[in-house]
Amino acid sequence: MDKNIYIIRHCEAKGQSSDSSLTENGFVQADQLSDFLIDRKVDRIISSPCLRAIQTITPFAEARKIEIELDPRLTERMLSTTFFPDWMDKLEATFVAMNLKYEGGESSNEAKKRIVEVIEEMIENDDEYTIIVAHGGIISLLLNYYDKNFGFEQWKTLSNPDVFRLKISDAAYDIKRIWKD
Repeated sequence: MDKNIYIIRHCEAKGQSSDSSLTENGFVQADQLSDFLIDRKVDRIISSPCLRAIQTITPFAEARKIEIELDPRLTERMLSTTFFPDWMDKLEATFVAMNLKYEGGESSNEAKKRIVEVIEEMIENDDEYTIIVAHGGIISLLLNYYDKNFGFEQWKTLSNPDVFRLKISDAAYDIKRIWKD
């Protein structure tokens, strides 16, 4: 059976903490996202437990009466517990050296492993169409798992929200950006 996984980056948010809400514009984007998804077949929704991710998919979940399951493996990757004024340079370095790890953070490979586990579990279950809602950094690492050319420069081009479709059939896969911003 083919598997179709919609990978969604959350809408515009007020901040990066786990309890950061969507902005006023982010709530408008969430409604637009719901309209974009409404006619698509969806069996299951799995979201990061961060408020901005949940708020992103809530209009669609309520319209379709689908429960939102929370999975902490979809939270954003932790670059470091130390503040870096040059954090963009530090982040870029982790796209090159995938095992590079800063104090209190996780390497790209460690973060990638946890989101890939979620996808592998989806492949094994009976649901044909699943939505996951997560964050730009962790989604970029997932996209890099399927397309080694997806790196730091592509991460910088992600929008809020953004939507990719991962289609898996037999041993083949196809990943495509489907959001039109």
